[in-house]
Amino acid sequence: MNEPRSTIRLDKWLWQARFFKSRSLAAEIVGNGRVRVDGQPVSKPARAVGAGDVLTFPQGQAVRVVRILALGTRRGPAPEARALYDDLSPPAPPKAPANPSYDGGGRPTGKAGRALRRHQAPDPSGDA
Repeated sequence: MNEPRSTIRLDKWLWQARFFKSRSLAAEIVGNGRVRVDGQPVSKPARAVGAGDVLTFPQGQAVRVVRILALGTRRGPAPEARALYDDLSPPAPPKAPANPSYDGGGRPTGKAGRALRRHQAPDPSGDA
């Protein structure tokens, strides 16, 4: 006979795998319908998930795609949490170069402007 598949609540797994800081945040994201399990939108935090399921959800500015490898027994340290899933997310696009920083140029000070005018050649048209 087939052995029943081990499962865990979706919000609890997301919290144990350290994708969200609290279980209530994980439940809120799921409850808002922002998580997909194997491509199907889910809106119930109590949805059972198990090994082999693929989750798609937003995290910060990125969209994460992960395959569940194992069910956790506790919310442990980060290395333990990383062993619970396989990250299938596409690599982040390269960041645009930062704007150049201020180099101190720009409008001269009054003192620098007077010094500049002293060293310029006189205007041949006679206009001041």
